[in-house]
Amino acid sequence: MSTRQQCDFYLVRYVPDPVRNEFVNIGVLLRDALRPEQIILSFTKDWARVRCIDPDVDIAMLESMESELRQRLTLKETGMRPLMQVLEDSFSNALQITEPKAYLAESMVTGAEDLMRLYVEPRKRQAAMRQSGRQAIHARMRSQFERAGVWDLMRKRIAVSRYTKIGDPLHIDCGYRPNGVVRMFHAVSLTGDTEWPKVLAFSVGSIREGVKQIENAKLELTALVEPVDDVSADREDGDHVEQYRFSVETMEAQGIRVMTTNDLGRIAETAQRELRV
Repeated sequence: MSTRQQCDFYLVRYVPDPVRNEFVNIGVLLRDALRPEQIILSFTKDWARVRCIDPDVDIAMLESMESELRQRLTLKETGMRPLMQVLEDSFSNALQITEPKAYLAESMVTGAEDLMRLYVEPRKRQAAMRQSGRQAIHARMRSQFERAGVWDLMRKRIAVSRYTKIGDPLHIDCGYRPNGVVRMFHAVSLTGDTEWPKVLAFSVGSIREGVKQIENAKLELTALVEPVDDVSADREDGDHVEQYRFSVETMEAQGIRVMTTNDLGRIAETAQRELRV
């Protein structure tokens, strides 16, 4: 039997109303007790429970905080006090860290995963309630970019009002800029809702022009969709293939690159190479 690592773990909690003291565990911070510079931080990818207690929560801000903290860890700013200070300064006690508890981990990575399953991630639900549609595509996209080590280097929830007009509510999921091109990626489900393809097709011209003027760069907008076979499996009527083709053609006609979740590995590898990770 292999020797387990002596660790301490902390839970990161979102507390929208300190007076009511309602909270949701959103992350785990695991530290090697003998080598305190060894720290792993993990945040949830499923914000449903957070939205249940705070429908107006700024998810983009929480995800940005995760990226900032992980970058600090990469730069060896590993003291617990500096990390906790960032949380307190940024969220005014909306994010809190629990007192440390001892934990024997098989490894740091495995230990963090086990603690996430135990304290943070929602329990497994019936297959009918699993992630679907745009949420599932976004989760797969993020996982692939994380696996490639580029997620924390990318911009998230990009407000297109910067490029179009003040008040434009559209946000693009993520993106980055290699050289003279701004690459943006947005999850689009084609399981029956044809509104998102129309929204992107209507908006991309203005976004493209804004990127050219503000960043002096070309825009490459990629819509990530389900493979047509996945859409067929979720639909009982006979119009799904025609609707799928209509949505794809609508976006491609406006210069939007349409790729499926099967292409995510290749997309992530390209980002890894261009961001020099």
